[in-house]
Amino acid sequence: MKTILKWLLRGVLGLIALLAILFLILKIALAEDVPTGLSGPAADELAFKVLDAIEHEKFKEAELISWTFRGTNHYKWYPQQGMVEVRWDDKFVKLDLESNTNSLAFEDGTPLNENDTQDAIAYALKNFNNDSFWMVAPHKIMDPGTEREIIREDAQEKLLVRYLSGGTTPGDVYVWKLDKNYRPQNFKMWVSILPFDGVEAKWNDWEVTDAGFPISKRKSVFGINIPITDIQIK
Repeated sequence: MKTILKWLLRGVLGLIALLAILFLILKIALAEDVPTGLSGPAADELAFKVLDAIEHEKFKEAELISWTFRGTNHYKWYPQQGMVEVRWDDKFVKLDLESNTNSLAFEDGTPLNENDTQDAIAYALKNFNNDSFWMVAPHKIMDPGTEREIIREDAQEKLLVRYLSGGTTPGDVYVWKLDKNYRPQNFKMWVSILPFDGVEAKWNDWEVTDAGFPISKRKSVFGINIPITDIQIK
């Protein structure tokens, strides 16, 4: 029996070592340095062209942006009120984006105690920051706390956006590839939550919403669609 356990332990340790080696190989193979561009008026001018291409002024007038992310987190975002309703499992948070102290949290309709309220609010805010980015990231390229650079390569202009503050993971960098009309096609990302640098996410199937601005209905990474469903915008 001891011999069998010893061989099982060796097998498990060997598998762990193999996975670690494969991870390192992938990390090295997929590693890509953040490109260097030029900051200044030209970069901001390119950013404004992107905002014009995606009807940013109409986006700013939206009354409701609603969606479900990965079948788990359900959002109703009221931009004009600075409020978001976030639901998951049996939890419900009414998130005040201007002041978290005004946010409310419930479980099965019953208000949570103070500690659980803070935990629920933290979960709602962290996930809203991430999940809303996958909905409307191009509209955030001129947000406060961002820096931009224009990258000219392969006869194309790309837009680098660095998030220095705000959100949940400051320091993240995204490089947007644009079509001839300056509409985003994809971005490469250098973000703290991913172990690989320069991972590409494609933004496809752009459709005009009821609010008058277009959004990408299908995003994918490594060919795998990111499940964003139940989209409603007005």
